[in-house]
Amino acid sequence: MTEPTHDISIFSERESEVRSYSRNWPAVFDTSKGATITTVDGEEYTDFFGGAGALNYGHNDDDMKAALLEYIERDGITHSLDKYTVAKRKFLETFSSTILEPRGLDYKVMFPGPTGTNAVESALKLARKVTGREAIINFTNSFHGMTLGSLSVTGNSMKRAGAGIPLVHATPMPYDNYFGGVTEDFQWMERVLLDSGSGMNRPAAVIVECVQGEGGINAARAEWLQALSELCERHEILLIIDDVQMGCGRTGEFFSFEFAGIKPDIVTLSKSIGGYGLPLAVTLFRKDLDTWTPGEHNGTFRGNNMAFVTAELALRKFWSDDKLQNKTLENGRILRERFSPLVYKYEGKLELRGRGMAFGIAFIDNPELADKTMQRCFDNKLLVETAGPSDEVVKFLAPLTLTDEERDRGIEICYEAVDHVLAAEYA
Repeated sequence: MTEPTHDISIFSERESEVRSYSRNWPAVFDTSKGATITTVDGEEYTDFFGGAGALNYGHNDDDMKAALLEYIERDGITHSLDKYTVAKRKFLETFSSTILEPRGLDYKVMFPGPTGTNAVESALKLARKVTGREAIINFTNSFHGMTLGSLSVTGNSMKRAGAGIPLVHATPMPYDNYFGGVTEDFQWMERVLLDSGSGMNRPAAVIVECVQGEGGINAARAEWLQALSELCERHEILLIIDDVQMGCGRTGEFFSFEFAGIKPDIVTLSKSIGGYGLPLAVTLFRKDLDTWTPGEHNGTFRGNNMAFVTAELALRKFWSDDKLQNKTLENGRILRERFSPLVYKYEGKLELRGRGMAFGIAFIDNPELADKTMQRCFDNKLLVETAGPSDEVVKFLAPLTLTDEERDRGIEICYEAVDHVLAAEYA
C-alpha cells in the first residue's frame, strides 16, 4: 500500500531526535523557487527562513542553475581536495576583483572545509599559531558553531552543554548594549588587559559577530565596533569577524563590518558564499598572518567545485554594482516601518532589531509568544524561525532577492500573527 505523500512517520522512526527545524514545520517539502518553497502536496509557503542565511539569493536561481547543469554535463570536476581547478581559479579571480580589491582588502583566501564552523575553527587555530597565545575573547549571546573550538566561544548554554567536556581558553565579554548603556562598554575589558593582577592572560584574538543571528538579531553599533577594533590594535590582539550568517549582503554591504569602516585581521564566511545553497566556506586573513605549513589544516571537502561555479556567478551577478545592496537596505527600512505600529500598539512588549535584511521582532517580557507567532505564521504559509537565549525573537532571514509582492505577503502574515498572539495574551 502506497503511503500518503505527506506522511512523515519515517522521520520520527528513523531520524535522530536531534532534528529541530522539521519539528517547527511538519510538512514534506519538494520544490522551491525564489522565496517560495512548495510541499509534496502542492502547498506553497513564503520562505523568510532562507536556509538560516544560506539562501541570500533565493532558491534555484536560473543563472546559477544553468551554470551548474552545464558544469555537471561536461564532467567538470566535482571533488578535488585542494588541487588547482578551473572552477577554483575563476572563483578566486572574481572574488578578488569584485569583492576584495574594491574594498581595499588584501586578504589571503583559505578553504578550510564546507561549513561555517570549519571556517571558525581554522580562524581560531591560526590566531593561536600566529600569536603563540591560547585565550580567545568572545561575547555574550554569541554563536560560532557546533564543533569544540567554535562551541568554546559560543554563549548559548544548551549548545555548550552538548560538548560533554569542559570548554576552555575562552573569556566572554559583554556585547554592545549588554548593560543598557549604564556601563562603559570596554571599561572592564581594558582594565583587566592592563592589570597584571587580573589573572587574565593576553588573548590571541577577539571573535565577534557584527549582528548576532542565533543570539537574537542583536546589532552592534558602528562606534562600538570601531572601539573594539582600536582596543585590539592597542593590545596587539587579532580581530576575527564571524560573517558566516551576516555576510554576503545580509546587512546591506557585502561584509557586515563595512559600515563601521574597520578592517578585521581575519574574517569567516560560509552559508551564502556558495550562492546556490551548496556547501562552501572560506577564511580570509591578512597576508602576513599566512604562516600555515602545507597540510597543517586541511579537510576532505574543502574543494567543492560545484559551489565554486555557483559562487563565482553569484558574485558577478549580484555584486558588480550596488543594486542588491541598495534594495536590501531599502527592504530593511520597510520592515521596520511596517512593524513599528505594533511596537506602539503594544508598548513595552515588543522591540524591533537588526540591520538590513537581518530583522527580528523581540517579545521582551513573554518569550513564549515568539513560538506562538512562528506557529501561526506556519499555519498561514510563512516560514520564520525564532532566536535568542530564550527563543524570544521572531527572526527573518528572507532571500535578499525577494520581490516586493513576496516581501509584502510575508509582512502581512507575520504582522497578523504578532497582533493575534499579543491581543490574545493581553486582551
